[in-house]
Amino acid sequence: MLTRRALIPTGLSALALAGCQSAARPGPPVAIATIRIDTAPLAAKGQSATAVAIAPMLARELSSLRTAPGGQGARLDVVVTGLYLTSYAGGAAATLGNDTLESTAMLFGPDGREIERHPILAIMSPSFGGAWYRPDVNQRRIEALVASNAQWIRRALGG
Repeated sequence: MLTRRALIPTGLSALALAGCQSAARPGPPVAIATIRIDTAPLAAKGQSATAVAIAPMLARELSSLRTAPGGQGARLDVVVTGLYLTSYAGGAAATLGNDTLESTAMLFGPDGREIERHPILAIMSPSFGGAWYRPDVNQRRIEALVASNAQWIRRALGG
């Protein structure tokens, strides 16, 4: 039987979980001049058509982060490494899984030095794409994942 006491973290588990918390960067957000989206790892996994579609969607979602005028600022590189759409037909996913979009957001200073790196994993229920019987359901599921991934990137960068 699971008790509340079993859920209280012990010293070792608390130490393991300590790395899961993300602290905000001190000071104001870094001014971003350029944003690059790389979906080649996704295309290399056999999802080239989807990779081509995701790049402009993610660039559009992240465009509000571009705050440095005249290219004098940091560069944000986002590498999309994985996409998984679970089988879905109505009320619940047939595999009882979630849709995921995995990426890594890397911020580089004007000198080309890496400032920070954030692994991003957007996880959503397949129902976030709307009605399962519509012909564009997978496209809408991908759009929802891209929007969620972009929100997590903005949050990680403090914006």
